[in-house]
Amino acid sequence: MSADRATVEGLLRALAPQALGALVRRYGQFDLSEDAVQEALLAAATHWPAEGVPDNPRGWLTTVAGRRLVDRIRSEQARRRREDEVAALEPDLSSPGPGEDTPVHRDDTLTLLFLCCHPALSPASQVALTLRAVGGLTTVEIARAYFVPESTMAARISRAKQRIRAAGSEFTMPVGQDRAERLRVVLHVLYVIFNEGYTASSGDRLRRDDLAAEAIRLTRLLHRLLPDDGAVAGLLALMLLTDARRAARTGPHGELIPLDEQDRSRWDRGRIAEGVALVTDAMTRTLGPYQLQAAIAALHDEAPSTGETDWRQINTLYKILERISPNPMASLNRAVVVAMIDGPRAGLALLDELAADDRITDHHRLHAVRAHLLKMAGDHPAAREYYHRAAHGTTSPTERRYLETAAARLAPRPASG
Repeated sequence: MSADRATVEGLLRALAPQALGALVRRYGQFDLSEDAVQEALLAAATHWPAEGVPDNPRGWLTTVAGRRLVDRIRSEQARRRREDEVAALEPDLSSPGPGEDTPVHRDDTLTLLFLCCHPALSPASQVALTLRAVGGLTTVEIARAYFVPESTMAARISRAKQRIRAAGSEFTMPVGQDRAERLRVVLHVLYVIFNEGYTASSGDRLRRDDLAAEAIRLTRLLHRLLPDDGAVAGLLALMLLTDARRAARTGPHGELIPLDEQDRSRWDRGRIAEGVALVTDAMTRTLGPYQLQAAIAALHDEAPSTGETDWRQINTLYKILERISPNPMASLNRAVVVAMIDGPRAGLALLDELAADDRITDHHRLHAVRAHLLKMAGDHPAAREYYHRAAHGTTSPTERRYLETAAARLAPRPASG
């Protein structure tokens, strides 16, 4: 039975890191394993839409990739006259190896995630490799997200795989201090993957629900592994509370709907309840950036309307966030909060201070917020100018259309008569 191509693509995105994890665990060769999985993905994308998805799609993908990998290993070792060693690598991926769970039930994605955050890699390489191997982003998408040429990002990812191989890292979960150090990077990577899914940096759609769902799934796995870690619980809460608004963020034609205009009856109350419970518990143990952001999201989600939002409490939380984890985006958001409390001119004064920060001076979000506050202040000509600047700076077509529409609505009307 044939299968819808979009369904197949979504399934392959979810299965790819699992297949890669299974191969790396068994053979320990990251770069060759990824090449083999890519070949298997191409074969699946070609055959499954026409022939139907196999009963065990993960097993199919892992087996095909395993055969491709062994063929590569055989070819290389034949040149080195080690054919006898290759025979021991012949896979039977339909059955488990010694001490292993069955491939159908074992998910190595989380172990793969920690491997991608190996200390031998720079932070930038850790993020890039994880986005590629676990998040499923293409090299082009990662390059756009970090504003570097595709060739530069491709080289970075290639070097990262080579360094992991040279370090001889075992495919096992780290423990102790090693796990604590890698966990910080793992959380950041999951945060980046979720944000790319919630607001895509490229493409015609505002969201990439598959990426957001995968980030939530991986964070749930991490929370199960580390149930007492406040940062993990805080990040999961933040994702759930943010994703709860997903259905109301876009209109019937995919257009962006800002928070203050969303139909709150469409928000996912189940996710909100789960997120609030998680962050409430997490805040009693530790206070970190993810917990604070989740607490802010909870206040937005629990408010019946924009006017009934507890802006003063949100402002207090942003001040704490700025103190323990300085970030221009947090300061940008606080400017909006201050405008809701003390008026748009107070918010614009904060933006003037923030504009001196080179990390955000030319960012389209700074221009968009300034345009919004200028509109609130009644300065429509200046607001229109900054809406246009923001539209020019964003890489998201959906955001661009929203910003251009906002600018057009402020255009002077022709005189009648």
